[in-house]
This record gives sequence, structure tokens and C-alpha cells, in this order.
Amino acid sequence: MPTEKALAAAVAAVVALAVLLGTTAQAHADGQPPLQGMFKDNFTLLDTPVPAPQNGFTDAGGQEITLAAFEGQVVLLNFWATWCAPCVREMPTLDRLQDKLGPQGLAVVAVSQDRGGLAVVAPFVKQLGLRRLKIYLDPRGALSRAFGLGGLPTTLLIDAEGRLVGGLEGPAEWDSEEALALIRFYLDGTGGDDGPVKTSG
Repeated sequence: MPTEKALAAAVAAVVALAVLLGTTAQAHADGQPPLQGMFKDNFTLLDTPVPAPQNGFTDAGGQEITLAAFEGQVVLLNFWATWCAPCVREMPTLDRLQDKLGPQGLAVVAVSQDRGGLAVVAPFVKQLGLRRLKIYLDPRGALSRAFGLGGLPTTLLIDAEGRLVGGLEGPAEWDSEEALALIRFYLDGTGGDDGPVKTSG
């Protein structure tokens, strides 16, 4: 698992400034996201959210999009690959998370880093039985480089204002009660300045 300094370095590469990280064990009662279980030690929160990069990636139809396409939604951005065993293990939990919190305004955006693109990813997703996750592709690594990623899987949380609030490197149980509590903090609007988030559609 990376240290807080390692994640800070990745964020600094994105925003070209030094980002100091906040503590990772603050309580919901203090107006901070609840970090419990494995998230207490592994999820790194930024003291100040920073705008997420808008580098392009593609959907399954080959259309280039950016994170701006998810405006008004909380985004859980996951970088993964078919050859990454920990990624494969956590994908079903991301699928279930999308099923549980998608109707409340969450977009789980799992972006494949496979160089083979759709030809490799589509049959793999079908084999895993993933029903809720849409296919997104970044075969040249443009988006992952923009975030200064170190390894896979890496998952980043972006609020409804399009700001990176934190993340972790390594697998997690994204449909666990601890993960749900963290993400609901932002879905409820507690983590933003403008009240409850808007849902798309």
C-alpha cells in the first residue's frame, strides 16, 4: 500500500502543486467522511479537494469522453486491467456498488488500461458476469498518467463538483458497509458546499 506521501506526489503531478493530506481517521460527527475498517488506514483524503483532470478516454462505442460527462454525480473512478488479479477480484464488488448506489447519483467508472482495448475487455466483462458496470477504455494510459498513477488497481473518489477528494491504491470491498458509508457521505451532499448532489437522468 502506498504512503500518504506517495498519493500526495501523484496528486501534485496532476495539479502542479504540493497537496498536504489530512488525517484518515476522522469521524462523520466532525463533518469529515467516515473512514472505517480497511479504509481507515488505506484511503487517503486530501485536505483540500482539487479539480480532476479532464483527459479523454473512450466508451465501448469508441466515443471519446471526459469526466465532465458525469457532471452532478459522485464518481468512483477505478483503474484496472484484465491481467491484474487484484483488479479482477474487486470488479464484482464495484458492479454491486453501482447497483446499490447508482440510483442515488453514483457513477462507478471503471477504466480499463488494457492495450488490447475493447476486443480484450468486452469478453472479459461478460465472463465475469458484470451487469451494471459500463465499459470504459484508456489503452494508451492518457487518463492514468494525468492522475500520476503508480499501480493497479487504483480507485479515486470525485465529488459532484468534479473535485478529487481522495483515493487508495490496491483492492477493496467496494460494496462493504464501510465503503457505502464513505460514498454516501458525498452522495448526501455532506462533502460539498452546495447541498445535496443532483442525480443524472
